[in-house]
This record gives sequence, C-alpha cells and structure tokens, in this order.
Amino acid sequence: MPKYLLENQASERLIFRKLKKSDFDDWLPFYHNPKSTQFWEGLPTDPIEACKTQFDRVFERYENKLGGMNALISKESGELVGICGLLVQTVDDIQELEIGYSVLPKFWLKGYAFEAAQKCKKFAFENNFADSLISIIHVDNIPSQRVAIKNGMHLDKTTTYRDNPVHIFRVNK
Repeated sequence: MPKYLLENQASERLIFRKLKKSDFDDWLPFYHNPKSTQFWEGLPTDPIEACKTQFDRVFERYENKLGGMNALISKESGELVGICGLLVQTVDDIQELEIGYSVLPKFWLKGYAFEAAQKCKKFAFENNFADSLISIIHVDNIPSQRVAIKNGMHLDKTTTYRDNPVHIFRVNK
C-alpha cells in the first residue's frame, strides 16, 4: 500500500478506498455544480475536462507515492460521497502533508468532509507521518475553512498557491 493512503480504513459512516477510473461518472457531478469550484481559478471550464484533469493528478500521485485522494464510500448506500486524503504538497518552497477534501454537492452539509478530514488527521498522526498537517483553502471558501477549524486546525498564514490566494490552516500533533 502506498504511504499516506487510507485504503481499507473506515470512519463512522465512510469506507476509504483508492479512487478507481470507474468512479469518474460518479464524481463528474462535482464539476457540473458551479459552486464546487467557484473559488478556484485555473481549472478547466468544461466539467469533463476538469474531472479528467483531477483524476489524472490522483493517479499520478498514487504512482509517485505522493499520497492521494481516497474515494469516500457510504457504508449505508455504497455510493461515492466524496474524496479525501493526505497529499504531499509544496507551499512556499516547504514540503508538507495536506489533508484535502471534496464532497459531492448532494452530500454537502451532512458532516462528511469533517468526518473524513478527522480520520485523515488521526491516521497521519498515529502513523507518525508528520508533526503537523495543513489544509490549503481558498481565502473565500468559508465552508472548507469551517471544516478545517472543526478539525482542530488554526489559520497559520495566507499565501499564494497555484495562482490562488489561500489560507494555510495547520494542526500540530
């Protein structure tokens, strides 16, 4: 199992597994909802192209052992709820481990992002992957910032990441 992936892990309502190419059609609605990506500049405007770009990046991370997004599967329905994982990122020339999370619009406001992010935090610290973890969140993305704060993170700094103004939220072990 590549380091940082939460394969075969579970939280109260979610099963974590590697994302598969066959998840593409289930994840595509994320990009059909303009609110999903409203804060992030530089993404392809075509939903299919944006989804393909993200999937390519996920599988590239898997291959290069740079962590990656896990598919979040509902224990109750078996549906794809979202993606979440531990990602090796370089911010301001410093390599760090990020908790990244996205949830399909139909599952918003049900606590899934927090549940998944909390599991990632616990998994990373239990396995001594890092002394601190970050989340890179656009300065205008208040819902994701709320998830980070609920996950015990604090605003560490504001910077630019991939041509976007972002807050770096951090939690220490």
